[in-house]
Formats: sequence, C-alpha cells, structure tokens
Amino acid sequence: MVQVIYIYVSVKRIKCHAPSKGGTGDDLRDTFRYLLREDLCFPHIRILYPTAPVRPYSLADGMPSSVWFDRVNLGLNSVEQKISTDAMAKQLGQLVDAEVKSGIPLHRIVIGGFSMGGAMALHLGYRFHKKIAGVIAIGSFLPNDSAVYQDLEQVKAADTTLPLLTQIHGEADELVNFLWGRNTFDRLCSLGVKGEFTAVPNLGHFLNRTVTISLREKILKLLPEEHSL
Repeated sequence: MVQVIYIYVSVKRIKCHAPSKGGTGDDLRDTFRYLLREDLCFPHIRILYPTAPVRPYSLADGMPSSVWFDRVNLGLNSVEQKISTDAMAKQLGQLVDAEVKSGIPLHRIVIGGFSMGGAMALHLGYRFHKKIAGVIAIGSFLPNDSAVYQDLEQVKAADTTLPLLTQIHGEADELVNFLWGRNTFDRLCSLGVKGEFTAVPNLGHFLNRTVTISLREKILKLLPEEHSL
C-alpha cells in the first residue's frame, strides 16, 4: 500500500542553501534533492507537494502572494485569520479525502510543512483530520488565539488519541522566533498532543542538509514499512 505525506511550503518565507525559483511545491522538491543530493523518496511512501494559491497578503501590503492564509501581523499575540485559514484547510482536506477514497487509511498519512505550511499542517492535523499518523512542522508557530488550541480544549476532555507531533525549529530563526515555536509545542502538549521538539543550533529560517536528513528519518519513524509494524 502507498502512503502519503503532504509537504506544505510557505512560498514567501522559504529560503535555503539551494537555487530558488520562488517557492512552489516543485521548488521544495528541488530543494530536498539539492540538500540530500538525491530525491526525498521512499519505496512505500508517495510524497505530494501542493502549491499555495496566489492571494492578497496583508503582510506584503496586500500584494498578490502565494501563501496558505492571510496574516495581518506576526507573533504570538497576532490575530489568526480564521476565514482564510479554514477555507484553505477545507480545500487541502479534499486532497486527504481523495487519498482515503483511493484506499489509503488515515493512520498511514502524515501532513507536514515549513513555516506557514507547518502552521497549516497543525490546523489540518489537530482540527480536521485527527486520525492521521502525524504532523510535522518546521520553523512554524501558532498565535495565542489559534483555533487549534480552542478545538483541542474540547478534544482533551474526550481523551482522543491525536497525531504524533514532530516539530523542528532553528534557534537562530530571524523570522519565526524560536520561542514562538517552543511556546506552540508546549501549549499543544498541555492539551494532549504527544511528540518531540528539536532545536537546531545556528539555524535561521531555512532548510539545510542536517534538517532534511532528520526529516527523512522522522518520516520513516511515523510511516514505517508495513511489514515492520
């Protein structure tokens, strides 16, 4: 059976030690290839790389930008733009539903992403698709008023099993402060999420070879070959 991991990339926010063409899903695939010196691939896993749609982006003075949802400010005290976030979650959820319809069970699906893409993955995994295997968020955070926390408050009382969380954050992140990511992880854990937080020394808001190798290992941990389960 083929398994799936969705890698969501925040187009305006990704940079790496690799050639960049603007940050589409295909660009992220190329970034992994550049950093690993081979494709990020597995014999039993299929990886999908969606691209964020172009929309007016408030943090870019309303200029059309390829982003998953809108933001009017940045930080833990920023106000989450629930309308755009939920609309995109619904659209991306259709991809998940299509995979399930094709025969892939939710417990063999991982949703992950970098920067804004990781925030989107947190919404999908802990609000809309709680039966997936895991969530991966790299260089990502949720504001204090996030609907993810509000939904988990209700789930916590029901003692529901939640996807495992893998969160990676650079200690030198100049865009998404390291403490924002750590705060997000700690708060999610206080609401019943289990997982691991990896702090990467000297890493800014980009991907490097070390992180990508670690990502490959963490994917295999979440989605081992079925004969090894």
